[in-house]
Amino acid sequence: MDPPPNSFSMLLLSMMGRPMGLESVQATACSRWGAPGDKSVSQDGDVIIGGLFNLYYIPSAMDQDFTKLPHYEHCAGLDVESLKHMYAMAFAVEEINRNNTLLPGVKLGYRILDTCARYPWALQGAMSLVGGDAQRCNLTASMSRSAAYEQSGETAGGQPAPLLIGAASSTTGIMLSRILGSLFVPVISYLASCPCLSDRPKFPNFFRTIPSDIYQARAMARLAIRFNWTWTGAVIVNNDYGQLAIKVFQEEVQGKGVCLEFIETVRRETISIDAKRAALTIQASSARVILIFCWYTDVKKVLLELSKINVTDRQFLASEAWSTSDDLLQDQTISKVANGVVGVAIRSSSIPGFENYLRSLHPIHRPNDDFLREFWQKEFGCSPGATQLNASLQKASLPPCSGTESLEGVQHPFTDTSRLRVEYNVYLAVYAAAHALHSLLSCTDGDRFLTNISTCSSPEHIKPIELLQYLNKVNVTTPQGEMFYFQGADIPAKYDLVNWQKTSEGPLKLVLVGGVDGFNLHLNESAVQWSTGSSQVPVSVCSESCPAGTRKANRKGEPVCCFDCIPCAEGEISNKDGSLHCERCPSDFWSNVERTACIPRQLDFLSFNETLGITLTTAAVSGAAVTTAVFVVFLCYRQTPMVRANNSELSFLLLLSLKLCFLCSLVFIGRPAVWSCRLQQAAFGISFVLCVSCLLVKTLVVLAVFRSARPGAETLMKWFGPGQQRGSVCFFTSIQVIICATWLSLSPPVPQRDLGFQGSKVTLECAMASVVGFSLVLGYIGLLACTCLLLAFLARKLPDNFNEAKLITFSMLIFCAVWVAFVPAYVSSPGKYVVAVEIFAILASSYGLLLCIFAPKCFIILLRPEKNTKKHLMAR
Repeated sequence: MDPPPNSFSMLLLSMMGRPMGLESVQATACSRWGAPGDKSVSQDGDVIIGGLFNLYYIPSAMDQDFTKLPHYEHCAGLDVESLKHMYAMAFAVEEINRNNTLLPGVKLGYRILDTCARYPWALQGAMSLVGGDAQRCNLTASMSRSAAYEQSGETAGGQPAPLLIGAASSTTGIMLSRILGSLFVPVISYLASCPCLSDRPKFPNFFRTIPSDIYQARAMARLAIRFNWTWTGAVIVNNDYGQLAIKVFQEEVQGKGVCLEFIETVRRETISIDAKRAALTIQASSARVILIFCWYTDVKKVLLELSKINVTDRQFLASEAWSTSDDLLQDQTISKVANGVVGVAIRSSSIPGFENYLRSLHPIHRPNDDFLREFWQKEFGCSPGATQLNASLQKASLPPCSGTESLEGVQHPFTDTSRLRVEYNVYLAVYAAAHALHSLLSCTDGDRFLTNISTCSSPEHIKPIELLQYLNKVNVTTPQGEMFYFQGADIPAKYDLVNWQKTSEGPLKLVLVGGVDGFNLHLNESAVQWSTGSSQVPVSVCSESCPAGTRKANRKGEPVCCFDCIPCAEGEISNKDGSLHCERCPSDFWSNVERTACIPRQLDFLSFNETLGITLTTAAVSGAAVTTAVFVVFLCYRQTPMVRANNSELSFLLLLSLKLCFLCSLVFIGRPAVWSCRLQQAAFGISFVLCVSCLLVKTLVVLAVFRSARPGAETLMKWFGPGQQRGSVCFFTSIQVIICATWLSLSPPVPQRDLGFQGSKVTLECAMASVVGFSLVLGYIGLLACTCLLLAFLARKLPDNFNEAKLITFSMLIFCAVWVAFVPAYVSSPGKYVVAVEIFAILASSYGLLLCIFAPKCFIILLRPEKNTKKHLMAR
């Protein structure tokens, strides 16, 4: 919670980077920037704790370049909140002095100085407190004065403070820690929150009772992640407070889908211009959630500019620097813009008795309290009498007080202790110091061994380095029952989560809606009133979350929060919103239509119920029926020359084999089973070999008949008698039977699911366990077919009016063409269409044989009976 540094801080920090002694730094500060005012509050004690608070400020000089001012003008404008911080320290000291168990027998005192929010005065005040010099800005003289005090027992006004409670900003904390580090004087800050101060090697004497800014930035990042605010903007102050906070925020949300559309930086020197620019950026932005890491005065400028252009639909996330600002909450001009603010705030707590303590304050009881006197004049419009106060400091224009003025029963921010935040930090700091002093002053032998301390200290001889060692080991329970300890410079991080809500009176009110404990965030969402005026969480996204069944696809050249939604491919799913990738389904599953779930694949095979199966079945049955009809015709006309020519027995056997060829195709249709997988290839191979064998023998007979007509070849026909023809057919067929039997006994086809084809269905097929066996079956059929084709081709021109060799030639040409085309079609067909291709080849070749060989014969038998004579058949 740090106001921006000015030019003095930069100069002083650069000075501390040079090899200069304490006296050189002190001399530079005192001579160049003058001496601070002498207003202070003190209480005598055996041990004095120093306190530094920003009790005053100069509204008109907040942006001055202090390097150009030889001396300060008098501070003006008493800050009531800071005054309450100071009295929290005084109250804690008085409460400890009443405690019989903490620092028994030791009275704790304090001396509090005002720094007027000026770094030079903070430095000079620290030197004065540590050195015990109440008036002079001279560290060397102060240290000498301290030594003299130890020997002579002078008044406590010159008693040095072994510990300081102060540093209301990180810049002040860095400055005091580095300057006082060589003296090992502990500094406990109640407001310095820069993460850099956690570096123990650089700041070994620094402690604080406020968490590092890292935790509030992380808390805001987790709010953005929790509510899926993936598209946000940020306004930050141009110093370490803003830069470090936004850096931590970005680190925390990295890889979690939260992006910053813009980061606007504002400077104190040009706040009016910067606030207007930031307001216009917010207005033009599509982000509905805006983070603001700024000092409350800067935030007020930005909100006023937004109010002028009527931007009231943004949800603001507030840092602790402005989340509890009464100045903003009470300003009705920005209430429409600031309604619904959710912010991280310094954790609040109660301090029992503190309200009564504040209400009991009165200048009569504290005649040396310059700050209370001025507060009294401001609030009651009167000036205490000269008998009570220093007349030189009395305001002549104010009437004297009656003495009846009191804070009892007065409703005032000064006496409001319902939500003590910084006051509780100050309170904890005093108790930490008290427990460290208690341990130091009542040390045991074990303590001395751990801290390398030879003897126990006394209140008159407290060494800051010893106190520093005990402060590092503080681990106690506060009066509120809270465990308190330091982790290096820090305490365990705890924050409140607050919400700005509308009231019927007009101003906004601050409502506690949750808290942060370390890395854990607790939020009562039902208690939050968002900027929409309802409990509906605002939406702030660049692209709407991709629904289930799609995935994100980043847009080229845009942040990762801006994307398109691409449907998942077949076989892939995404079952939640905002998926980055689609997941592939297992091999036995496939994606549903919506691509949101994997469902079991349907078994797919060529069935009798589907159109293709019905068509092929009809073709097969029709072929078998036609073959049967031809068989009946030939049987009825078996005594005619057309049937008896070229061995009618072979014709009947050929018709029987063709019928088996048509019928064997039916075995390929239906759900594959073990028996059907074995039967279909055997039936196919044997039926076709029987068919082709008949044609081959017929062709051989035709050749033999015409060859026997030549002189000297009469005996040739005795080798092609009916018995030899039947034996030849059986011999050719038996070879195929042996091949099939061997194949099916060694490695038969088996039913198997084909997962290779990507689709919603899995093909159930008869897998060829042995490609060699199937190749031999086809190869043998091909060998017989090629031989038959060759012989029929040679016999096609033999002198005969009806030469059957011509018919066989055409039929075998069709047969070979079908099976040559079958091989590539079979290999390239997917799923069940492999079976369909094989059935089509069987039927096409069977129809080719049936029609080419028997159609001409049936035509003569049935339609041209006059040509069904031996004379006509034998004519040339």
